[in-house]
Amino acid sequence: MPKASDIKKNTAIEYNNNVYIIRDIERSVPQGRAGGSLYRMRMYDVVSGSKIDQTFKDNEMLPLADLVRRNVMFSYIDGEQYVFMDNEDYTPYNLDKDSIADEILLINEDTQGLQVVLVDGAPVALELPSSVELEIVETSPSIKGGSATARTKPAILSTGLTVQVPEHISTGDKIKVNTAEHKFMGRADK
Repeated sequence: MPKASDIKKNTAIEYNNNVYIIRDIERSVPQGRAGGSLYRMRMYDVVSGSKIDQTFKDNEMLPLADLVRRNVMFSYIDGEQYVFMDNEDYTPYNLDKDSIADEILLINEDTQGLQVVLVDGAPVALELPSSVELEIVETSPSIKGGSATARTKPAILSTGLTVQVPEHISTGDKIKVNTAEHKFMGRADK
C-alpha cells in the first residue's frame, strides 16, 4: 500500500468503498506547523464518473485498486468517444473525450506506446509514453544560425498543441514532445 506522496496521476485507488482514478495532484506545504506535505487529489469515480477533491497527508496509506494496463493504438473518433484498439486481441476501448482531454493534444494515429487503464474490465484512463513524435504544422520561418542562441518561438503541432521550439526548427519538422510537461525535447529520429 503506497503513501499519498507516492501516488501518481492516473493511478486507481480504493477510497470509501469506491474505486477512483486520480486525475490531478497538487502538493502543498502548510506554513507554521510541523509535519509533512499535503496532497490534494482530484479523483473521479470509475463507475459514476463523479468528481471529488480530497486532501491526504503525505504519509497516509492509500490502497491501490486492481487495474490492468493494455497496450493500444488510437483507432478513430466516434462522436464524443475516442476509440483505441488493443494491440494483441484487437478489442476496442472507448474513452470519453472529456476524460482524456489532456492526452488528446499529444496523440495521433501514429503514436506508439499508448496504454488503456482498465478497472473491472472497463476503460478508465489513457497513459501516454514519456515522449511522443508530432509534426509542426505552423511556425515562423527558421532563422539561419538560430541554433547558436537559446531563443524560442511558438510552434503549432498537428494535434493543435502549441509548444516553444528553438528558432532553427521549421514547419514540417517532426519533433519529440515530453508528455508530462508538454515541452520540446528535440528533433524526432528519422
